[in-house]
Amino acid sequence: MARRSNENSSTLIQYRALQDQSILRMFILPTIILLIVINVFPLFYSLILSFSNFTAKFPLVWGKNPRFLGIENYIRLINDPDIWHRFVTTAKYVVLSVGGEMILGFAFALLLQIKFKGREIITTLLVLPMTMSPVIVGLMWKLFYDPNWGMFNYLLGLGKIDWATDLKYNLYASAIADIWMWTPFVMLLALAGLGAVPQYLYEAAEVDRASWWYKFSRITLPMVWPLLLIALIFRTMEAFKVFDVTMGISGRGASAPALLSISLYDTAFVTWKTGIGSALGYIVLIIIIAITNIFVKYLNKAKQ
Repeated sequence: MARRSNENSSTLIQYRALQDQSILRMFILPTIILLIVINVFPLFYSLILSFSNFTAKFPLVWGKNPRFLGIENYIRLINDPDIWHRFVTTAKYVVLSVGGEMILGFAFALLLQIKFKGREIITTLLVLPMTMSPVIVGLMWKLFYDPNWGMFNYLLGLGKIDWATDLKYNLYASAIADIWMWTPFVMLLALAGLGAVPQYLYEAAEVDRASWWYKFSRITLPMVWPLLLIALIFRTMEAFKVFDVTMGISGRGASAPALLSISLYDTAFVTWKTGIGSALGYIVLIIIIAITNIFVKYLNKAKQ
């Protein structure tokens, strides 16, 4: 009887395991297939198009067959002075926006470590910009930047400066809006890192009468640095691809800042040069992957 009972229980366990596996397959397989269709297929299809003169304005069904060009699109882009100018402008934007977010986000996290009344409410209010749609943020800041009745110039006493369309200022205008929106992201990660720092390290430093700078440079910053690097990686990737905030503030065309994302949009969806637009997209992708790999190496060192 005991042997038969053990056999029945093992059979029941195997049956339940098979049921669990079938349920997992039922939910996971459709998700994997959907991800392949939505993400993987367009990725490889656009790679094929980047080696041709294909244009989405004349689909294949119209008889306009694309011509294979090899790496001609990539050579044309690399030799284009305007593209290099846009690379420099985009790099400047990334440094301004991501640098501001890292500094302000870490500073806010240090301030919120201090216990005071209403800290939870202030933290919630600081996180709100991150929850907004980027296009809405861009349009909202466009109203703030209006030279006639916008609040930005009035509060800073700058006179009638057209931040949205003036080529001398619109890059900084987009960076300020991006900093306002995504500083809370860095702040939350920094808060998580600060909350994980063991308090006995600070207590030991107090016993040794260590200065505030020693505690910050030898305890706080090394412990939070891995999470700050993660924030740096994500924000750098997003800043290289920024489009919606800038489009909301400055639009496209001559009034827009010379960013790669705006050029990619104009090439692929305004002039319908799909092949060269795909090539430009892959150049941007390669740059992002290269920069991200550098940050990941530093992240692995920081973890060690």
